[in-house]
Amino acid sequence: MAIFGSLPTVRAQCAGFSNFDAAFAYLDELARAGSEARRRLEALAPGESARIELAGGMYAMEQVYQTKARPDGFFESHRRFIDVQVVLAGEELMEVAEIGRLPVRVDYDETKDVILYRDFAGASVLRFQAGEAGVYFPVDGHMPGLRSGAEPRLVRKTVVKVPVPA
Repeated sequence: MAIFGSLPTVRAQCAGFSNFDAAFAYLDELARAGSEARRRLEALAPGESARIELAGGMYAMEQVYQTKARPDGFFESHRRFIDVQVVLAGEELMEVAEIGRLPVRVDYDETKDVILYRDFAGASVLRFQAGEAGVYFPVDGHMPGLRSGAEPRLVRKTVVKVPVPA
């Protein structure tokens, strides 16, 4: 099931999994004020994203967006990649539920590595603030990018796509 907490806590919980090494090296750079990676993320305008290639078949999607109302969200999961979602500025809610509990809305799309699910009222709700991360495995349906209050908030975050070990 998903892992959630501060970036150092999530890193400690993923210790021993060598397939996460490049992800945490990239996240260390991104978290460092003034680094090239941090400047790149801060330069993105709202609504923009950038794909950053990492080692070992990993990549990151750096994103800047306004959080959305829950009715505009959707649950998704992936088969080939583990998501490491890290909020670097702003705040958002994410919901998570085991995929066995979620009714499928759109079957697996291999080209996008995504399954979409219908709404589910029994999910756990997590509040992410700057410096917090979530790790979503293939069994974790997740709905990111949700408002934490009545008004949208600007979020700067990255999603590292870590290949599922064979």
